[in-house]
Amino acid sequence: MALVSPSLLAADFLRIGSEIEMINRSEADWLHLDVMDGSFVPNISFGFPVIEALAGVCRKPLDVHFMIEKPERYIERTARLGAMMMNVHLEACTHLHRTIQEIHAAGMKAGVTLNPSTPVSMLEDIIGDIDMVLLMSVNPGFGGQTFIENTIAKVGRLRRMIAENSTRTLIEVDGGVNATTAPRLVKAGVDVLVSGSYIFKSQSPEQTIHNLKNL
Repeated sequence: MALVSPSLLAADFLRIGSEIEMINRSEADWLHLDVMDGSFVPNISFGFPVIEALAGVCRKPLDVHFMIEKPERYIERTARLGAMMMNVHLEACTHLHRTIQEIHAAGMKAGVTLNPSTPVSMLEDIIGDIDMVLLMSVNPGFGGQTFIENTIAKVGRLRRMIAENSTRTLIEVDGGVNATTAPRLVKAGVDVLVSGSYIFKSQSPEQTIHNLKNL
C-alpha cells in the first residue's frame, strides 16, 4: 500500500481553507507543496506566506518540493514552519551532499528530485544519505500533463539501486498519477504517490484518495 501525497498546486485557491479541511479529513498521508520560482521551471506557484498560513491548520505532514534555484537558501525557514520533508532538485544543487546534510541538521527529512531526463545513476554516490527520491513523471512546472512512460522502467532501476545499497530510501513519483498509472507505479515499487488534478478535480476527492491508498 503506497502513501498518498495530494498536490496542493491543483487545489481551488479560492477555497483553500476548505481544501485543507478536506485533506485533514481524508486518508492522505502527506500534503505535497510545489514551490516554483519562474526560473528553474517556467512557472511561478506560491511561496512562504501561503505555506506558513496552511502549516498552522494542516494536520498532515508537509512534503515540500522546491522547484527553484539555490534551494539551500531556504532550509532554515522551511524547517521553522514545521515541514517534514524538504525536497530539492539534483539539477539545482551544485553541492548536493552539503545541502542534504544541512536539511538533516535542520531536523527535516531530505528528498532529492530528478527531472525526467536525469538518470537515476546520478544518485549512486549519495543514495544512502537521502530519505526519499522523487521521480518526475512529467516535465516540472505545470500540472495536468501526460505521464511519461519511461518512468516505470526508471522506478525499477532506482528500486534495484536502493536494494543493492541496503537503504530505506523511499521512491515518490509526481506527474500524471491517476487510476491508470498509479497501479502500475505501485507494482513497479513506488512508495509515495503524488497526485494533483486527479484528486482535486474529481467529484469526490476523499474517495479518490481512498482509492489510491487501497490499490
